[in-house]
Amino acid sequence: MTPVIDVHAHFHTPSSNRIDWERYNASRLNAGERIGVVCHVASVLGSWGATSPTYFSSPADQTRANDWMLDFAEQQSPRVKAWVAVNPNYTAHALAEIARGVARGAIGIKLAAGRRVDDALLDDIAAAAAQYGVPILQHIWQHRRRDWPNQDASDGVELARLAARHPRTTFLLAHIGGGGDWAHTNPAVREFENIVMDLSGSGIDRGMIDEALRWVGARRLLWAADLTLCTGLTKLRALPFTGASDDDLADMCWRNAVRIFPVGTFAAALSGAASGSGATA
Repeated sequence: MTPVIDVHAHFHTPSSNRIDWERYNASRLNAGERIGVVCHVASVLGSWGATSPTYFSSPADQTRANDWMLDFAEQQSPRVKAWVAVNPNYTAHALAEIARGVARGAIGIKLAAGRRVDDALLDDIAAAAAQYGVPILQHIWQHRRRDWPNQDASDGVELARLAARHPRTTFLLAHIGGGGDWAHTNPAVREFENIVMDLSGSGIDRGMIDEALRWVGARRLLWAADLTLCTGLTKLRALPFTGASDDDLADMCWRNAVRIFPVGTFAAALSGAASGSGATA
């Protein structure tokens, strides 16, 4: 079985609004093991709306969430790694959380929909990502045609503007299947080599992955699942039917993650899969 790295995962905590949070987390890990996921790179967005809005989490909620996520990643290492999630509206807090998170082992920065991504407020965060040598996973709505309640969503055009200002930073464009017009996203980001796209989201349109491959190529695509593994499994099963080569499939499933994240991040997670798949970190 080809090893898989889920670059866009989430877990719940005792502070969230799910009483079954432990069962949810255990089911994700168990289901991931069954489909070949060797590592979940995950974040927690504040209290998931329990005590502050999901996309506009308070500094206290986000610090608590990052603490839990970093602790969980340490407990579950090497099959879980942490993004440090921040709300860009609190720039000083965000920068302090990034420094603290990276020092504790976070391997990237998660930005949701707290501020339009081409806003100058994000420049300091993008610069910090380059300084620490970690990528940014940015929540994206595919072709934002209007404002949506309770979020300040962005699309690929807006992410391209930030990427152009920060060519040394790698940006993961989240969930091409996450809503909206995915066909609009491909030409918007094609020229920006520092933007890669994850395949997650509940949208599983036929041709979606095929078109992404045609526009940006396999080295700029990463398999991911986001909130639930079921739609991720559908895309995993669809990948061989895109006509992608074995090398392309390996790139999308795990090798691109190895290239994008800090050196050695997935060495331990991949070591168990190496003998059967040729996977090396």
